[in-house]
Amino acid sequence: PVATTPPPTTTSAPGKSEKMAVNVDDDIIKACNLKFENIEDAPKFDYDQETLTPGEKSVLEAIAKCLTEGALKGRNVNLVGRADPRGEPEYNMTLGAKRARSVHSFLGGLGVQGEKLHDTSRGELDAKGTDEEGWRKDRRVDVRLTK
Repeated sequence: PVATTPPPTTTSAPGKSEKMAVNVDDDIIKACNLKFENIEDAPKFDYDQETLTPGEKSVLEAIAKCLTEGALKGRNVNLVGRADPRGEPEYNMTLGAKRARSVHSFLGGLGVQGEKLHDTSRGELDAKGTDEEGWRKDRRVDVRLTK
């Protein structure tokens, strides 16, 4: 599956030791002036879970502010849920969809218009992990600007 600039939004993200399940597109990080490195290598969702931690919520709050009143106001965002390769493909596709929906619901609760958020699931289709460390990286939601 598939910005006049107001004052930038800044936030500090949790350190790499915290469990982050949100992988934020570099375009969003730059446009919203988010003050953290992309946390692609940090741990993601726990096995068979779709619950956001306070760290993810903090990052998503900054993104929501940017999408509702900041540099990306009015832009569309893709939320791509992903899973590790364990489990049946159909189950993993559903789990990825639940993860994307969790992020969608949270952003919607912060005022981001539902029609601006497009959630999909890739399930395990792009999973690369072969052990717990790798599987952890597969369990995430990618937040990307719609091009």
